[in-house]
Amino acid sequence: TTTTTTTTTVAMRAAATRRAHVRAAAGKTTSTVATSIKNVAVEAFDEHKATVSALALVAASVAMPEMAHASGGEFGLFEGRTAALLHPAGMGALYATTLYAGYLGLQWRRVRTVGDEIAELKATLPADEVAAAASEAGKKIAELTATRKELVAGKFKDKHANMGSLLLAMGVALSVEGGMNTYLRVGKLFPGPHLYAGLTITVLWAMAAALVPMMEKGNDKARSIHIALNCFNLALFTWQIPTGLEIVGKVFQFTSWP
Repeated sequence: TTTTTTTTTVAMRAAATRRAHVRAAAGKTTSTVATSIKNVAVEAFDEHKATVSALALVAASVAMPEMAHASGGEFGLFEGRTAALLHPAGMGALYATTLYAGYLGLQWRRVRTVGDEIAELKATLPADEVAAAASEAGKKIAELTATRKELVAGKFKDKHANMGSLLLAMGVALSVEGGMNTYLRVGKLFPGPHLYAGLTITVLWAMAAALVPMMEKGNDKARSIHIALNCFNLALFTWQIPTGLEIVGKVFQFTSWP
């Protein structure tokens, strides 16, 4: 009986030991799996944290719409009267520049047309040099030659090119600035005659400038189109002035210095 009891006790202890080992192994396995899952999750977050950040920004914009729109004072001086008047003041200067550039262009065109007139008159001169000089055509040629020398001395070609470059650069910059300033001040744009005319004028500046390479190669059709585009541009610019003055009045009404 004693031997049987001892054997039973040993067997029970061995079974308990085996169960303890099994539980320990299971615990280690569970811990290893949990650690692996954690590592995978961390790696996945690191790989996609840019996406998570973007989604967070979108969620913040939706939750706080007032922070996602312009205007409201957060832009400081850019919403004040000084910045608002930069566009009309600059455009006023560009209007005067447009008139001056047109004058310079016509003077440069006169240099070419005077040369053509001289060439045509020379074809009508008599063969005798003395008679040619005394003829009406000869006198006209001498007069036109003096005029052409004066025009060439004025360097109208270079001046016209410089004014054209200034119009294109500053015109595009001020056109964009005007729209941006309106958005910063009131949080939206106002589609209407002034905006549409301004966009058209900006496009016309670019189109006229694009014709210059062909004009320099002597393409008369390109020159005629260039002149036509700029004439239409000037007419549209002039028509736009009243609507611009109305906007300036609203600037003084709804803004304050500076």
